Amino acid sequence: MTAQRAATMSRSARTLQTPSLLRPALACAPAGLHAAGAIGARAAALACVALPGALLCWCAALAQPWPAKPIRFVINSAPGGAPDIIGRAVAQRLSEQIGQQVIVDNRAGASGIIATELVAKAAPDGYTALLGATTIFAMLPAMKSKLPYDVERDFAPVMLLASAANVVVVNGALPAKSVAELIALARTRTLHYASAGNGTPAHLAGEMMNLMASLKMTHVPYKGAGPALADVIAGQVQLIITSPVAAMPHVAGGRVRLLATTGARRDPLLPDLPVVADTLPGFEITQWWGMALPAKTPRAIVDRLNADLARVLQHPELRERLTQQGAVLGGGSSDDFRRFIATERTRLGRIIRQAGITMED
Repeated sequence: MTAQRAATMSRSARTLQTPSLLRPALACAPAGLHAAGAIGARAAALACVALPGALLCWCAALAQPWPAKPIRFVINSAPGGAPDIIGRAVAQRLSEQIGQQVIVDNRAGASGIIATELVAKAAPDGYTALLGATTIFAMLPAMKSKLPYDVERDFAPVMLLASAANVVVVNGALPAKSVAELIALARTRTLHYASAGNGTPAHLAGEMMNLMASLKMTHVPYKGAGPALADVIAGQVQLIITSPVAAMPHVAGGRVRLLATTGARRDPLLPDLPVVADTLPGFEITQWWGMALPAKTPRAIVDRLNADLARVLQHPELRERLTQQGAVLGGGSSDDFRRFIATERTRLGRIIRQAGITMED
């Protein structure tokens, strides 16, 4: 072998050696990648080093089975509202199902944008989840031209957990026992309706009633359904259109009164309650809640969590607790939930544009 050829081979060998910076990446690369050859594995490791956040998530996911630590479950509502009630009930049973604590993190405010942005920008490792809702996934994209996330691009839907037609709830002392009487009263005096925040289903429902009945009720936004309902009970505002999950516990004592449900047909759990559409034909709005993870979360984790949630929703105590409060439990695959979100975004977006509801950026 000539001296020149030996030198060339030596340089080639040095080129194929793995720098110390790449060794962690290669250590956690899938076995199949190593089987493809040193050059292919080394190229993938280079890509990981260039994207350290993705590398860390990838390595962590491969190093140990999911879940290996507690999961943070972010809810865009203050304690006491329907999202909080449903989220905590699911979190408790999910903790038992997966053998890891599911920690509820209430992040109210900005119509859910604060909570949603937090999860959208979290690591896609399966340890930060969002309780997505009608407002977040179907309404805000039509109301705001600028959001700090993209609901289609930045999330991996997991499962629809529950849905519920809203109910028209008035303070127990208000002299209105039907939607027709409420409309008549609103034409003689100024009424204030509460909501869980600007751009929430309660806000949309109130503006739909204003539009369809030619009223001028005043909107009073709160940071969550809990505080909003508390002020309806106290008489600070006269009404709210909200979920029966939050309202039902206060009906028996006479502190609030239910006038109607906002679904297309009577709620089988509230068969004596008429629908708003009996008085205002075409009036329909429901709320729904589901779990979502940051986009790029490994599909294996999404599928595993979907399967775990399916088992959670079959738990007799959970089903009894939520159905007694007016919720209809969900289910289905992650792809089913993605299609449902797209359909709702189209339907509600059309109503929002017709009503002219916008939010300042």
